[in-house]
Amino acid sequence: MWIRVLLVAWLIWLLDVGSKAWALATLENQEPRKILGDFLTLTLVKNSGAAFSFATGGAVLLASFSILVIGTIGYWARRLTSLPWVYVCGLVLGGSLGNLSDRIFRSSPQPGPFQGQVIDWIELPHWPIFNLADSAIVIAAVLSAILSIRNISPISPSPHDHRRRNDGPYGT
Repeated sequence: MWIRVLLVAWLIWLLDVGSKAWALATLENQEPRKILGDFLTLTLVKNSGAAFSFATGGAVLLASFSILVIGTIGYWARRLTSLPWVYVCGLVLGGSLGNLSDRIFRSSPQPGPFQGQVIDWIELPHWPIFNLADSAIVIAAVLSAILSIRNISPISPSPHDHRRRNDGPYGT
């Protein structure tokens, strides 16, 4: 399962990095491009914060949170037994790596480690401009909510764990 998590994450990261390179090459210093009327517009924005202008200038904090998320997935993903949760973890891992890559490697008005700006380029009405990494994270959040409502556990207990948990202090 761990290999599948990594493959999903790698695919998301590649799509995100490629789409951001395309957006920079095509949309920088250009007027926004309407694709589907007012519903979908391609607008290049370099974002030092998070969605809805939250934590603007908090790139180090956001990068630290991404590193924490990546480490947590790295720790728990090896224990996954549910294929749908593999996709959730892969989507979050790939999205986190995509935005963290920007914070590490993209220039910013504020010099320093983890100060880079995230490239956002997809605009919908009444929603902040976002990128494919953000989309992967949102899709993962929706999937995790559905899986949780359906009571699908990411890690199934082994029969040995079940037996030990049901034994009282005196056995059964």
